[in-house]
Amino acid sequence: MTLLERVDLDGITPETERPDAEKVLAGDPVHTTWNREDRDGLYCGMWQSTPGKWTISYAEWEYVYIHAGHSILTDETGTATHLKAGDRFIIRPGFKGTWEVIETTLKDYVIQS
Repeated sequence: MTLLERVDLDGITPETERPDAEKVLAGDPVHTTWNREDRDGLYCGMWQSTPGKWTISYAEWEYVYIHAGHSILTDETGTATHLKAGDRFIIRPGFKGTWEVIETTLKDYVIQS
């Protein structure tokens, strides 16, 4: 194992899934995940979703960098945050609301559970 590793899509077999049907509010979003690291409660890689809207509830920390697309994160109070290419943000444990993909979105993620 190397102690320095590039985070890209090369050599990773992607996982494809959909959100649980009871969470989907609109569309038929398909998620593709290229997980680069998965150990000691740390997960990182790249994630892409096609358009749709679903409910979310975070029990972990997540750092995100948006490469492409347009998504809207809306919290329980109705505050909407538009996410576009070049945006970086942190989602803290306890965040609840919806994730809506307007244009297919590709992000880097680092999750600490």
